[in-house]
Amino acid sequence: MAVVAHNEEDVKLLARLMRAEAEGDGRLGMLMVGNVGVNRVRADCLDFQGLRTIRQMVFQSPGGFEAVQKGYFYQAARELDIQLARQVIRGWRYHPATNALWFFKPEGDCPPQWFNQWNVGRYKSHCFYAPLPSDCPRVY
Repeated sequence: MAVVAHNEEDVKLLARLMRAEAEGDGRLGMLMVGNVGVNRVRADCLDFQGLRTIRQMVFQSPGGFEAVQKGYFYQAARELDIQLARQVIRGWRYHPATNALWFFKPEGDCPPQWFNQWNVGRYKSHCFYAPLPSDCPRVY
């Protein structure tokens, strides 16, 4: 059962985002990026108030994803990418992105805070940041 509304184009759009943002971190890294995206659709808090669809989340500006500004994002989704996107749409979550709303790729260590949000862990090249449950209860 899906945790966010979607159609086939949404699945492909999320798949393309996951690949463009984290292909270098492998399948698990891509799944974690997908977690962040789905969490943003579910959250309705902080920087993500009013986001209701996968399309709105992917193309949010300002505050969205850098990948949508690069040509690699605009390639067709591969079958593997689509399968991974379906997993996160069904609610599969992966630590440390379980409740995360942000991630980034630092040059060195993960800072303890990023834009006033606490680091919840790192996976390969990406650091993940989650809001407090009191600030965004819908992602918990």
